Amino acid sequence: ISQTMREIHFEIEPAAIKAAYDTVTRRYATRANIPGFRKGVPPPTDIVRLRYKDEIRNDVLQMVVADAAAKAMEDLSVKPISEPQVHIENFDTVKVDGSEPINVHIHFEVMPDIPTPDFSTIEVERRVRPVSESDIDDYIAHLLQRESSLVPVEDRVAEDGDTVIVDLEGTIEDGESQEPVVAKDLEIKLGDANIDPTFTDNLLGVRAEDVREFTVSYPEDYSAEQLRGKTVHYKASVRYVGRTELPKADDEWAKSLDVGVDTIADLRNKLRADLEAYAKSSADAKVRNDAMAKMIESNSFEVPRALVENQTQVLLNEFVQDLRQKGADLSNLDENFLGSLYGQLMQRAEREVRGALLLGKIAELEKISVGPEEVEAEIADIAAYHRVTPEDVRKSLGNEEGLRQIEHNLKTRKAIEALVGKIKVSEGEWREESELQAEPEETGKPEDRPVS
Repeated sequence: ISQTMREIHFEIEPAAIKAAYDTVTRRYATRANIPGFRKGVPPPTDIVRLRYKDEIRNDVLQMVVADAAAKAMEDLSVKPISEPQVHIENFDTVKVDGSEPINVHIHFEVMPDIPTPDFSTIEVERRVRPVSESDIDDYIAHLLQRESSLVPVEDRVAEDGDTVIVDLEGTIEDGESQEPVVAKDLEIKLGDANIDPTFTDNLLGVRAEDVREFTVSYPEDYSAEQLRGKTVHYKASVRYVGRTELPKADDEWAKSLDVGVDTIADLRNKLRADLEAYAKSSADAKVRNDAMAKMIESNSFEVPRALVENQTQVLLNEFVQDLRQKGADLSNLDENFLGSLYGQLMQRAEREVRGALLLGKIAELEKISVGPEEVEAEIADIAAYHRVTPEDVRKSLGNEEGLRQIEHNLKTRKAIEALVGKIKVSEGEWREESELQAEPEETGKPEDRPVS
């Protein structure tokens, strides 16, 4: 019917139907309980067939059609990847007593013939982001902030940039049926971009044990659903006023980080090397993503709908799980939204399935395999990353299916590397993402990934 759809028409001979009819009849006769006939003694065959007419008919059809369909697929050497759909001609009137043949057709999906990928037109540019002195300064500032401490302010009132710790009680206007807003030991950094300016305006100038009352009106698109579009009267009891104190970026501090350096100069050199290695790794990842995207676009073939629907369900489950972890109320999801989301995810799933099938073809052509020692090495790397033992990783995998998943991932990784090795990769100057997005020829997308 198509690259992925097959349909088989076959006829079941009367002799096979008659044999099944007799077998099913005997089965019902041995357990029949018909009024007027002594228990344990099989009633006449005609009585059994009359009493259990519909049941016998259904069982016979199920038996002969399933056997004939399996034999037909075996004879034709086809391997379905979806449950075969069965259609019996003249179903309502067909006879199952062996007096006539039964004509059936079944349709199902199969794996398509994956074309050998065409690499001749695939070109990608590798761009490595240069590391500047300001990048190193920013990272050092991040390290200093990570080791900052909050020290109390006792000789003055709270100023912009200070951190105020308060006990907060809020009453929602016109919200008699709503619970009050209560927060204990809430840290508020005055002037922070993530803090509503009203809090900063009303808490500037406070000291410990001061009490301030003020009103905040939240916008309709506020992140917290409880406060969206609401007006709240707050009472803030100040418990603490402090300022953030950073360590001094000197040789002693650099050595205290325990990263193998003795001076701030050594630290800067190490950070430069680390950032440059990360930039190269990111550039390589972008090359792989771009290569995958262009291979998918330049190799068109029909993808089995069953695989696309299965992958769409995987993506939808991931989306719902992410919402659940973020505390979203899933009962309020709109059906129209879910329908639109499913359609978008199906498009993404189709790309992912196509990419996975093409990578499988590359693995086949390149005779890529994964040995037990490679699986063990991968388990050791996973254990080191998560700071657990290899045995802990094996336990988390659960069974052979988990090991097969690791083997599959390694095989996919090798196939992607083989792909990159076959296309044209040129070195280009770094440009910011906004510039790249303006170029129509750039089609790589970070979400292009093999099907897990």
